[in-house]
Amino acid sequence: MKNKWLRVLLPVVVVLIWLVGAAVGGPTFGRLEEVSSNDQASFLSASAESTEAGELQQQFSDSDAIPAVIVAESDTAIDPRDLGPYEELAVTLGEVEGLEPPAEGAPAVAGPIPSEDGFAVQYVAFVSSDAELAEVVGELRTVLDEDLPDGVTGYVTGPAGFTNDLVEAFGGIDGILLAVALGAVFLILLVVYRSIVLPFLVLLTSVFALATSILLIFGLAKLDIIQLSGQSQGILSILVIGAATDYALLLVARFREALAEHETKWEAMRVAYRGSFEPILASGATVILGLLCLLFSDLNSNRSLGPIAAIGIAFSLGAALTLLPAFLLLFGRAAFWPLLPRYNPAATAVVSPHHGRHAAATGAGPETGLERLTGLWRRVALLVGRRPRVLWIASVLILGAGALGLTQLQANGVPQSALILTPSNAVDGQEALGRHFDAGSGSPVYVVAPEADQEAALDAVSAQEGISDAALTADRSGEAVVQDGRVLISGTLEYQADSEQAEDVVRELRTALDGVGGGDALVGGVTAVAIDTNDTALADLVKIIPIVLGVILVVLIVLLRSVLAPVLLVASVALSYATALGVSAVVFNTVLGFEGADASVPLFGFVFLVALGVDYNIFLMTRVREESLRIGTRPGILRGLGVTGGVITSAGVVLAATFAALGVIPILFLAQIAFIVAFGVLLDTILVRSLLIPALAYDIGPKIWWPSKLGTVPSPR
Repeated sequence: MKNKWLRVLLPVVVVLIWLVGAAVGGPTFGRLEEVSSNDQASFLSASAESTEAGELQQQFSDSDAIPAVIVAESDTAIDPRDLGPYEELAVTLGEVEGLEPPAEGAPAVAGPIPSEDGFAVQYVAFVSSDAELAEVVGELRTVLDEDLPDGVTGYVTGPAGFTNDLVEAFGGIDGILLAVALGAVFLILLVVYRSIVLPFLVLLTSVFALATSILLIFGLAKLDIIQLSGQSQGILSILVIGAATDYALLLVARFREALAEHETKWEAMRVAYRGSFEPILASGATVILGLLCLLFSDLNSNRSLGPIAAIGIAFSLGAALTLLPAFLLLFGRAAFWPLLPRYNPAATAVVSPHHGRHAAATGAGPETGLERLTGLWRRVALLVGRRPRVLWIASVLILGAGALGLTQLQANGVPQSALILTPSNAVDGQEALGRHFDAGSGSPVYVVAPEADQEAALDAVSAQEGISDAALTADRSGEAVVQDGRVLISGTLEYQADSEQAEDVVRELRTALDGVGGGDALVGGVTAVAIDTNDTALADLVKIIPIVLGVILVVLIVLLRSVLAPVLLVASVALSYATALGVSAVVFNTVLGFEGADASVPLFGFVFLVALGVDYNIFLMTRVREESLRIGTRPGILRGLGVTGGVITSAGVVLAATFAALGVIPILFLAQIAFIVAFGVLLDTILVRSLLIPALAYDIGPKIWWPSKLGTVPSPR
């Protein structure tokens, strides 16, 4: 009696615990913006040259206000002798609350500065760090719309304008992203389960995991232990929903299988849990370890995403192994309504443990172990058993052909104007600025040099091709401002600050300044930050990929008690990643017309695809090993493929759909990650896990388990 009450109360208690966590964490979801940052400079490590230059540059200003560049572009020429209306506009703009004068006694808005061609004027304002950026930029744009004469268009660009538009692109999107992802998953689960109840239980598991994980992440971000950004928020939601659903699919499949073999839901859950606990735990642990490898990154944005995503996966794992079993125990067979799985005593006699030995002795064919399987996956398994070598060689050739697209990959950063995929006032303003002024006038190069080298450093900046003018930061008397023995030099670029030409200029300037004095001059500014970010991202890619592959290899060796199988599995996911990235590069360049990709895209694509793709390796090969112990390696491979094919394909489609949902965020980086991972997961699920791995393993035979004893057991050919 006591045991019966425990069986009833335990699931209820587990559900209540998760309900409380979700109830507390859910409202925190809307407050994540309070602790997030989208400043690219903050993504860099403290040791980056542009970071050091930026910190020293702050000493030359009494505030950390954000500059806004205001451009008024006219259809007709503006008389430089009649700037009265534009001077009045400067006064009106200066009355906007939240602006901060650059120096004591200076106007809040500097300008108007007419262009040489006479078709535009420029202003510079500074938005206080204490002000609400969106409100200030919005008010400035309203003033321009209302006060500019007909035929004149106004823009707010520069750091303040771009930051505002970037935040707006993320703003309010979390709810839409979550709704799209959950809606897509729900529809897929309806098709997979043909049940109304079960999809809700699986989605509740995912949502509870997400809401509870956010509570911890918010607290860590508030304590400045991790750095949260808009892109990491979006990725977190997708990862948690996708991973929790994947783990749920495996457990539910085992539970439904066990319900046919066991009369009570308790016994069925015991068997299902025992069969799925190890692969789910191993899958989750592998993903967590793979994501934590991002801690080795020198980019703060990458390093912070690692623990944020790992926390999300940990809660997905916890929910799949505790909350979902509790739901299934409370509902029992009713969870599958209207297609209730019936108890079938004959189902317990699946395949004799001695069947494999008998098959080996009699030389049975590929149908061995597939006696009770029907449908598509029986046919796939039979195909693998009859043409293994042809299948795996053809699969490798197809993947290799796709990987050739890597030669088209342009992952060396993109202009700011390409970051936002929706219309942006800041982007339009930057283009207007480039039409009428030096394109880099809104984002100058800054050089912090020792006082003793100020003349030589100023000469080097002035002489640099691609910089139109250079000046020392001076006080009202015209004397250079000196802070801690250093001076600040600013130079106006002739090219847009985020262009390849501007980056070439800054690289050449750094080389020139290395020969000035002791080579202690530091170059900062928007262009320098972009250069350092790209260089660091490329270095991270070379460093982190081997670490992730090594971690996954060790986990697979421990899990499968083999060396050869894990090596082949890791090689397969690496090849699958190369193919996904190669095909994506071709699509980005020729179909979607993207100007390139952020330097972090290949690394994020690798970590997500490899760490998540190994889930399907684990789901497949743990079942194959289980069946191989019972019926022999080759029959075990075919049976493992047959019984897991449906659940692995469903899991892949779910994960691809959730990552594809990232495309609703109009940010280039996330759109590219969405395509790479969604396509890569489908490729991995349909080709690699369904054909390549089973066919290769079948062709190798028992030696696939080398050096374990299982590799010495004969298997039918």
